[in-house]
Amino acid sequence: MTRFSAWSVFRNGLRGQQDWDRQWRDPEPRPHYDIVIVGGGLHGLATAYYLAKNHAQKNIAVVEKGWIGGGNAGRNTTIVRSNYFLRGNRQFYEHSLKLWEDLSHELNYNVMFSQRSHISLLHSPAAMDGAARRYNIMRLTGTPDAEIWDLATLKKNVPHLNYGSDARFPILGAAVQKRAGTARHDAVAWGYARAADQLGVDILQNCEVTGTSREGNRITALETSRGRITAGKVGFAVAGNTSRLWQMAGFSTLPIESHKLQAFVSEPLKPLLDQVVVFGVGGAHFYISQSDKGGMVFGGDLDWYKSYAQRGNLPIVQDVAECAVSILPCLGRVRLLRHWSGVMDMSMDGAPFICKTPVSNLYLNAGWNYGGFKASPASGWYFADLIANDRPHEYIANHNLERFERGIMLDERGAGPDPKLHG
Repeated sequence: MTRFSAWSVFRNGLRGQQDWDRQWRDPEPRPHYDIVIVGGGLHGLATAYYLAKNHAQKNIAVVEKGWIGGGNAGRNTTIVRSNYFLRGNRQFYEHSLKLWEDLSHELNYNVMFSQRSHISLLHSPAAMDGAARRYNIMRLTGTPDAEIWDLATLKKNVPHLNYGSDARFPILGAAVQKRAGTARHDAVAWGYARAADQLGVDILQNCEVTGTSREGNRITALETSRGRITAGKVGFAVAGNTSRLWQMAGFSTLPIESHKLQAFVSEPLKPLLDQVVVFGVGGAHFYISQSDKGGMVFGGDLDWYKSYAQRGNLPIVQDVAECAVSILPCLGRVRLLRHWSGVMDMSMDGAPFICKTPVSNLYLNAGWNYGGFKASPASGWYFADLIANDRPHEYIANHNLERFERGIMLDERGAGPDPKLHG
């Protein structure tokens, strides 16, 4: 497979772009794999890649019911950050951010990671104090770029926010992580798929799992739309479809609900916003950035009813539009271009599961709520470590199904001034 470089781009430009290789193979399923990862999204592909790269596993398959990039991987708002507070979460997301910083070089694929700063607006003295506590702990535990901006500094860096005294949400300052930013979701999926394929991973698209076969406490085979596949170990990384696969594995209950999270993009504009700006106050929740094509990419809270739908609805359109205009009045006459939703897992405390299950050779990666995209590299790294070594790393030791029985709540759905409001 051609390795991307400045020379290869120049040479193929002279040859009419005719010499590029296929980015990954489309193999027929083998009858047996040592490890099968169900779910060809970002987490599943990253897991397969790190299993091959870090743990020298050779006989791996990724099973995807659709096509690579066709699920939640292509339905998010691409924000990357590590401004987390709880022990374990801080180290996990900081590791993920460090992986992001070198990911294009490691995968030899431009994932378009742009470290443009993540700015959480603060609207009260209590919010300023809470953010100072959070960000001081971040600075003391390995995240050096945590800053608190006063109003003058914020106005200098983002001059077109609504700073009026009569604003619906008056702004007092901001919590800022400068190394945070955005990446291109499709490019990340394609980069991991290409790199995993180069290490011998079989990526099986249009291969839907329709059932499982069990003998005692083990899954022996997966029934798929492309035939029966036996497996030594199985990992589930299927986002909003976790409950469905869980039932196929022979279980009835799981502390997860499937909700949809909507996102939006406007018509292209001239450069307006160089950062990611978020706020959460008074029940509102909003985030916005500008894509490389000029569209304003934004969203808000999830739909609080359970659904597998991948379409939007007007109440959320109104909610996020009101938030957008309240904080950036200059967007009042901008037209909405696209509107979509992804199906996401909602755990009872807002934290994910990366854990073993009651079935001895079945492993679970689920419950990502708002944080799935930015966590993709570390999620794959630690899930691969769990599958290969059959024990959790210390940073994910409490991200298991038993934590609710033990009274361990990892209640940190996001990392804004109020962790219960921010995604």
